[in-house]
Amino acid sequence: MNKVIDFVSKYALYCILFVLIVYFSLRAPFFLSGDNIINIIRQTAIIGICAVGMTFIILTGGIDLSTGSVLGVSAAIAARLMVAGFHPVLASTAAVLSGVVCGLINGFFVAKVGLPPLITTLGTMTALRGVTLVLTYGSGVFGIPRSYRVLGQGNLGPIPISAIIMIAAFVLGYFILERTRFGRYVYGVGDNEEATRLSGVNVSLVKYAIYAFSGFLSALAGIVFLGRMMSAQPTAGQQYEMEIITAVVLGGVSIMGGEGKISGVILGLIIMGVLVNGMIIMDMSLFTQWAVKGTVLLLAVSYDKFMLKRKNRITAKL
Repeated sequence: MNKVIDFVSKYALYCILFVLIVYFSLRAPFFLSGDNIINIIRQTAIIGICAVGMTFIILTGGIDLSTGSVLGVSAAIAARLMVAGFHPVLASTAAVLSGVVCGLINGFFVAKVGLPPLITTLGTMTALRGVTLVLTYGSGVFGIPRSYRVLGQGNLGPIPISAIIMIAAFVLGYFILERTRFGRYVYGVGDNEEATRLSGVNVSLVKYAIYAFSGFLSALAGIVFLGRMMSAQPTAGQQYEMEIITAVVLGGVSIMGGEGKISGVILGLIIMGVLVNGMIIMDMSLFTQWAVKGTVLLLAVSYDKFMLKRKNRITAKL
């Protein structure tokens, strides 16, 4: 029985991805067309950039529900500044810095005040959504310079610029987690926060850093989103948290913290990208899509919980 479970845990995601590709290919012959594959990459890139930051937070046993709102408010700030006459580079820099500030605010309430990450980021999610509505007047900000579309719609050869930015984010995340002392601290906080603190690690500083990093990447994703849509919308990034968290947990990052690899998140991200694109192609209603995404998240978390209990049982026997 244990061998079956080990086999499933190792290859289940690959099987799910294969089944999804075959199913959607049969239902929509153009699903595997070059244009649609590029479209999947563009759709996935924005979620993927945010997923890197979310991986760091979940590895520490936290959660960030404000990711989509940070994306939306950052895009709105950049759009408003450009429409006001500021240079796109300056506007983008200000937007990204605003994302870092949002992350630091989350870090302050989690690390300093001691609020649960769920409550903290739920509050900032709601507050920032309100700020986005104010900045966009509830209807949108238009008039973005045409050159700005290169971030969301441009290509470097056959590869979308947005995908290159996502790959860079994953490479940076992998390097930090696997090749630096700070990466070991992140795993340590998620595995046993008190033991990590007693070993001399500044746990509060680690939390500040990961929430700021998540805010930075969410704002960067907001810039890419703005370049793709060429307008800042009041609903930009809404419900993105669901896809981001699901991709991370599907990729093997334990919701309890301390376990998982950023390389696995790539597979979870691809599965979510294929699933979302396939549902759109099949013209599923938005409500049905939400139901499917919610179900996938529940199944992913349930599986994570099952594997954690199994690991604890095996450890107890030893």
